[in-house]
Amino acid sequence: MAPPVELEMRQASVTVDTVDGNNFDEITTDEALKLMHVNLETGLTTDQFERRIRSFGPNAFPEKTVNPLLQFLSFMWNPLSWVMEMAALVALVLSNGTTSGIGGPPDYPDFIGIVLLLFVNATIGFLEERQAGNAVAALKAALAPLATVKRDGEWKEIDASGLVPGDIISVKLGDVIPADGKVLGDEGLKVDQAALTGESLPVSKSAGQNVYSGSTVKMGESEMLVLATGTHTFFGKAAHLVESTEDSGHFQEILGKIGTFCIGMIALFLIITVIVQYTHLGLPYRTGINNILTLLIGGVPIAMPTVLSVTLAIGATELSKKQAIVTRITAIEELAGMSMLCSDKTGTLTLNKLTINRDAYRIYDSEYDVDTCMCYAARASRLTKPDAIDACIVKALGERGETIAREGIEELHFMPFDPIGKRTQITYRDNKTGKVMRITKGAPQVIADMCTGIDVDKVDEDVTELAERGYRALGLAICEVNMSKGFTGKVTADQPKGSDWKLLANMAIFDPPRSDTAETIQKALEMGVPVKMLTGDALAIAKETGQQLGMGTNMYNTRMVFTRDGEMKNNVHGIPCAKLIEDADGFAGVFPEHKYAIVQKLQEMEYVVGMTGDGVNDAPALKAANIGVAVADATDAARGAADLVLIEEGLGVIIDAIIESRKIFQRMVNYSMYACATTVGIVARFSIAVWAFEFNMPPFLILIMAYLNDGTIMAISTDNVSPSPYPDKWKLSYIFLQGTVFGLWMTASTLALISTINRTSFFYDYFGLRNSQRMFFAYDYAANGDIDSCLRVLDEFPQMQDPEFTCEAAAGIPNTIGGVPIGINDWVFHSIIYLQTSILGQALIFVTRSRWFFFQQRPSLLLVGAFIVAQVVATLIAVYANWGFTQVGGMGWGWALAVWVWDIIWFLPLDLLKIVVRSFFEGNQQGRLRNLFFRNQAHGIIQMDIYRRDSLRRTSAPTSTLAAHRAQARAKLSRQFSQNEKTMNGLVVQTSVALQSTTPGGAR
Repeated sequence: MAPPVELEMRQASVTVDTVDGNNFDEITTDEALKLMHVNLETGLTTDQFERRIRSFGPNAFPEKTVNPLLQFLSFMWNPLSWVMEMAALVALVLSNGTTSGIGGPPDYPDFIGIVLLLFVNATIGFLEERQAGNAVAALKAALAPLATVKRDGEWKEIDASGLVPGDIISVKLGDVIPADGKVLGDEGLKVDQAALTGESLPVSKSAGQNVYSGSTVKMGESEMLVLATGTHTFFGKAAHLVESTEDSGHFQEILGKIGTFCIGMIALFLIITVIVQYTHLGLPYRTGINNILTLLIGGVPIAMPTVLSVTLAIGATELSKKQAIVTRITAIEELAGMSMLCSDKTGTLTLNKLTINRDAYRIYDSEYDVDTCMCYAARASRLTKPDAIDACIVKALGERGETIAREGIEELHFMPFDPIGKRTQITYRDNKTGKVMRITKGAPQVIADMCTGIDVDKVDEDVTELAERGYRALGLAICEVNMSKGFTGKVTADQPKGSDWKLLANMAIFDPPRSDTAETIQKALEMGVPVKMLTGDALAIAKETGQQLGMGTNMYNTRMVFTRDGEMKNNVHGIPCAKLIEDADGFAGVFPEHKYAIVQKLQEMEYVVGMTGDGVNDAPALKAANIGVAVADATDAARGAADLVLIEEGLGVIIDAIIESRKIFQRMVNYSMYACATTVGIVARFSIAVWAFEFNMPPFLILIMAYLNDGTIMAISTDNVSPSPYPDKWKLSYIFLQGTVFGLWMTASTLALISTINRTSFFYDYFGLRNSQRMFFAYDYAANGDIDSCLRVLDEFPQMQDPEFTCEAAAGIPNTIGGVPIGINDWVFHSIIYLQTSILGQALIFVTRSRWFFFQQRPSLLLVGAFIVAQVVATLIAVYANWGFTQVGGMGWGWALAVWVWDIIWFLPLDLLKIVVRSFFEGNQQGRLRNLFFRNQAHGIIQMDIYRRDSLRRTSAPTSTLAAHRAQARAKLSRQFSQNEKTMNGLVVQTSVALQSTTPGGAR
């Protein structure tokens, strides 16, 4: 039998089954306290808390953490790194022997250099990602909510993540409820559940009723019993959809395709080279292995994963400085391509703060004006712990609202709002006149039924009109109380009796848009990103809000496209639902499953979808979207599902994020094009050099080039770029073709230099450049036994003749003189080709980073500085290095200057090649799109753009661009309609006044 203490602890324990297996809505408060084994006076003990925190974990959504070691190693675990790792194995295992046979040591210099290069790239990428992650973590820590909890009989403030089931906590006005629980206080609460349901108005929660994590207390103060925390809360209903949604990021897929292209090019030229050098040329084994290493080391853009990751990490850091947290770093790349933005209304597009529209008042008694009615409405409002409506009415009077509401009167009785009576009422004595008055406000139908002498049809018409304009009507009435001087009874809501109620007005209440939302939407449209509103509110409210925000009003209720079971219909009146969704400016009456389905349908139509929201009901759609954006004050569920979390209020930072992401995207495209061109250039030039000239480039020189290039190219992550005016998209065929053209051009420049030096006397004739170590190919013939060919070449080019050396002398010795090779594989010649490849190859980045000519877009000082440093180092190596282990000889400053001039000449046409290639991809698109809109402006772009049919899809214009222009057209049409309506109403009023002033026999 268990000891008494252990038995007591077991009986007092609360398990996950206790929380998940009970319907707390159906049990009383006393039963819940008993089930949770908690004393209401003292709360949980420390021992109980420690046991339960072990069972339930923290009151937070679990975050995926990455092991730092695995994160570091991930930079060496990708196809490009695998190729480089294979090169390291070739250098260590296969690269043995000498150029004339087997028996030499492995290629330790290349092996060590390759391994160090892998570690350097991985270290840079790891440190940048960690730094960005730390910046994001710091902002997240600043957002951690707090809770006031009773433990061991004492109240204390802790992180809300430390709550467990059974805790007694205190919540007050303005608090976000941190966990699911039951209200314990007698007065109850009013909570805003917009984050859960999308509804704007708060709901009342009395003692014993359940409240849910993510709700906001709008009125009252109470203790509550925590029943569920973390993933066991109401959030779990949304979390099921969230967890079942796969990551829609495709950055790794793009990276893989670029890597596949590079590896494919390497494999193609590598196979041909291996076949040619061993079967046709009969090169020694070690020489062939060195050629293989040259292609592997030079062809692999080993820095690409690191450069792109660093670019994204630096972008995430920049966004964090603008108060935007990137929770999934690859979302930056997708944000650049976002082509459709769906947004929740309440709390996202609007302030989620009720406001009175004074201009929309409907006054029914000419004795009263709007200011008077506002004052009376404030008198009928509760000042202590007001609900949302009372607070907005009093606030509408300005800073002295509370003073004005009770100024000059004596409050005799106040009846607060209740959901049955649906009105508030105050009875007061006017200190100036001594009269006792009653004022009431509430639901317009209820107030109208209380009043006499009114035009019921007119009132109903006004209420309907306000509803159609997106306003909630609030009735206001007044009556005088017949209180005699001798009245000694208790003043109540209906005692003493009053005179007939007089209807004063119907007030218009609405949830106003955020100050920057209209501008944000307009900028989004200008940037080619259509915006759709998804709200749980009524259709009329959605349309009115959309009109105020400068959106179109082509909106539908979800019943139009969804069945009662939440399934999407195939078509409506013959129109596919997909088309309705694409052309709609928004949907009303939206539930979480609707948002989720709309996002998925747009993704099926190949839109890159962004979704903004702040509530639990938004979480599934935020997770399903390509880019989920949680706005300021969003719930933990929304933040957990989002890819981008905004810290500052409003959506303006989204525009900054889009611009920043498009800059980052442009940097990645620039580098990707450069990487592909470098791969093609290296493998093509040195493969063909082997086939055509039997030129063997030492792999160690290519390794040095890789170090210098990688160090320089890291600077592109902060380069100055211009963002695209429209959503970006990876045009891989364009990148591959452009990279191939650049690579072949650089190949031609190197092969031309090899041929010019070795088969002409150009450099000797015009610049007097000769190589003291006999680099001219005439002696190559003699060294290989072909004296006749050597003599023939020297007869044709006598300036090649070395006075101290003859063809016969060269034929009598191996293909070396004093250990230094002669001919095309002269050590100095290696230095010349190394410098030429390095300069032109790295200068290419200035071409790929600019849209037109390289000098029209200023690069960053860091990129220019890095290029200068790298090429100064490369030049010094080429001029002075005499490294026997890698067959490099110093070429002198004369040849260095000649190589720089040669590369500058070959560099200048690169911009023209770029523009020609791009014209195949963009010229026709731009022309068609430009002609499309210019042509139709004369006929009225509005008429053609409201419902554009598939015939227009045959143009090459981006889908999102056309969709954005259609949305702009609908918004313009909506504004014109609204303006015409106001003008028409004005004319009707003028006509009515004129008719009323006309006599029966008058000229009018």
